[in-house]
Amino acid sequence: MTLGTVGLQSNDYLSCGFQNADVIICVGYDLVEYHPHLWHPTRDRTIIHIDTAHAEVDASYIIEVGVVGDIKLSLSHIAAQAKAHRDHPMRPLREALIKDMNQHRDDRGVPVKPQKIIWDLRTAMRLEDIVICDVGAHKLWMARMFRCELPNTCIISNGFASMGIAVPGAIAAKLVHPDRAVVAVTGDAGFMMNSQEIETAMRLHIPLVILIWNDNGYGLIEWKQLRAFGRSSHVNFTNPNFVSYARAFGAEGIRIQQANELLPALQRALSANTVTIIDCPVDYSENLSLTEKLGDMVCPI
Repeated sequence: MTLGTVGLQSNDYLSCGFQNADVIICVGYDLVEYHPHLWHPTRDRTIIHIDTAHAEVDASYIIEVGVVGDIKLSLSHIAAQAKAHRDHPMRPLREALIKDMNQHRDDRGVPVKPQKIIWDLRTAMRLEDIVICDVGAHKLWMARMFRCELPNTCIISNGFASMGIAVPGAIAAKLVHPDRAVVAVTGDAGFMMNSQEIETAMRLHIPLVILIWNDNGYGLIEWKQLRAFGRSSHVNFTNPNFVSYARAFGAEGIRIQQANELLPALQRALSANTVTIIDCPVDYSENLSLTEKLGDMVCPI
């Protein structure tokens, strides 16, 4: 049972899971990604550390057991001795998250809600296909709601959080896995930082899909400004016509005018033998709605 990525909001479902856990198993965990005082403030849970290196010392990260070695081999040996757990007490958290994912799957609003974009993207892609996610508000939505069923099929720039990674990252992923479809999920700002790499993809005949969440601004910075100050400042900009921009490189360009156009556009793009840029207007008013919802959330377990 998976609940997605840790760290979006203090009162999200994962935080509820940590609050009710007796044992927390950390696999390949680095304190720099999400400090343990954020998810283990009580300092009273049993922590098991599994990694290629010994655990760092921290007041909120005192381990009971450390397993140091090749992570894959370590997990295989542990799994061989473990038993499947039926009727897991954390299951209501998973069910609540699935309910969130399903909430806007049939929404027809334009701009398109983030939940709807993710639903259609997951529906269009095979489980083995690869998403490379850029940095911005869309990253938080993808980390929280995109169902990643197989290893290394949703790659997100965390830590340094490098904007502009999606397009060159998607090219690299397609070169490594030419038999899989690859989608670059990016905001309009991140896309424009490295959009010149479309030329590389076209010259080398590397088919991929670039899905732009277009809000004509720095959505994540605006989200933080509105939460902290109740207003935004200097986060809006204008974009080129992305359809014309794509065609200037010899690529395909699609502009989403209605929400029900997104899924078929993704399906066509994933089967095309070229670079396809999909310009999808996104409704980031959902950002503050999510913040308010999680701030008032009551733990379902």
